[in-house]
Amino acid sequence: MTHPQQTAPAFSRRHMLATSGLGFGSLALAGLLQENGLLAANHSSGLQPRNSHGRPKARAVIQLFQNGGPSQMDMFDPKPELTKQAGKELPMEWERTSSSSNRNVLMATPFKFQKHGQSGMEFSEVIPHLSSIVDELCLIRSMYTEHNNHPFGINMFQTGKVLGGFPAMGSWICYALGTENQNLPGYIVLRDPQGYNTSGKMVWSSGWLPAVYQGTELSTLGSPFPNMTPTRSRPVQAQQRHLNLLNEFNQEHRQQHPHNTELEARIENFELAARMQLATGNILDISDETSETRDLYGLDEPLTAGYGLRCLLARRLVESGVRFIQVHPPVDEDFQPWDHHADLEQRMRKICSRVDRPSMALIVDLLRRGLLDEVLVIWAGEFGRLPITQGEAGRDHNRQAFSIFTAGGGFKGGQVHGGTDDFGYGSVDDRVSCADLHATLLHQLGIDHTQLSYHHGGRDERLTDPEVTGARVLHELVS
Repeated sequence: MTHPQQTAPAFSRRHMLATSGLGFGSLALAGLLQENGLLAANHSSGLQPRNSHGRPKARAVIQLFQNGGPSQMDMFDPKPELTKQAGKELPMEWERTSSSSNRNVLMATPFKFQKHGQSGMEFSEVIPHLSSIVDELCLIRSMYTEHNNHPFGINMFQTGKVLGGFPAMGSWICYALGTENQNLPGYIVLRDPQGYNTSGKMVWSSGWLPAVYQGTELSTLGSPFPNMTPTRSRPVQAQQRHLNLLNEFNQEHRQQHPHNTELEARIENFELAARMQLATGNILDISDETSETRDLYGLDEPLTAGYGLRCLLARRLVESGVRFIQVHPPVDEDFQPWDHHADLEQRMRKICSRVDRPSMALIVDLLRRGLLDEVLVIWAGEFGRLPITQGEAGRDHNRQAFSIFTAGGGFKGGQVHGGTDDFGYGSVDDRVSCADLHATLLHQLGIDHTQLSYHHGGRDERLTDPEVTGARVLHELVS
């Protein structure tokens, strides 16, 4: 969907709000008055709900982003031939990486695989909780991507482009559909409070889309949203003079740069921040959750408490009308929890013990509440791993093949799509690109990926660029 360029809102409302001298309190009051029709609105937020191109199967997305490159042949893609020929050379050409420690010696998985559910889907022993719900999952074993370096691979998966500076898919989705709750951002990021991954905030950037569509971090420690609490109080008159001067600068900037949306987005964000103070309290207060739900997510277990809380909050956020929620895994010392260049067995057991149970819990919880049909969950990293040994007991990056899964949102559960060669090195059957995945996710939200565009730099930019990528909707995976 191509939206007309939004014009800057009139200054009068901003001026009135700012010169009231009441700070966020006045902003919140104004927002609530407008919401109840008691204050005339003179502009429309970029996050107002919008109609999709077609009939959607899903209304919201939860992305469980597993950055670092989860190993497909150690969790989702059993390879008996790899085990049989372990210690021998890989009998095919393989793409060299920058690492000099790779040895062309096949390395068997240290984990046992078993069939599960009515579908008989084979999962590794290291993810027993996800194994218990395989009939709800759509497993794609034939993903491939364009780069085997973390920042570029992450860019590709999130934005459809290898280079940085492009909008993330969550931003595209909010641009297309807006959000259902005007008191919360349309795109919320739940990361580990301990740190960022390798790409930092670029993962949820809106690029050159209006800044209102970028992801907003919600913290599970301290203040939910950063920079919302004043560092010191001021007398009302001093605050009024400060805001008056700030508004003069803002007005002058807007007149000089009418096409720069960042400032307007910041002003909108201040208003939104006030409303968020009222809305987030209920979302973050999980005292109303049952002991059964707490146990399901592992909130009382040290290993799963942090990631479990973020998964639970993701459910509460979609219940509150947020369009796109991105959940990040626990970070480790190098902020790439799935990047197992060494000690693969030990490190995989560690990260799986922290994310397996909460990931399962989110899907089960959505299912029990009747939400899974309308909420699309995607569990994925940026690429996979090589079947050969790096060092003594690790695997290097592999862009030629990796596995992901979806649940809900009209994706068919209990289904395995695509396949890799005998060693798990390359996707060979029903290959799926990042652009194919993006096109399919948009389709389930009722968005035609060929029509979703934004004019920038003299051309109509699109998430999938179908003329270049050949992106297609994977109709065989969805209903």
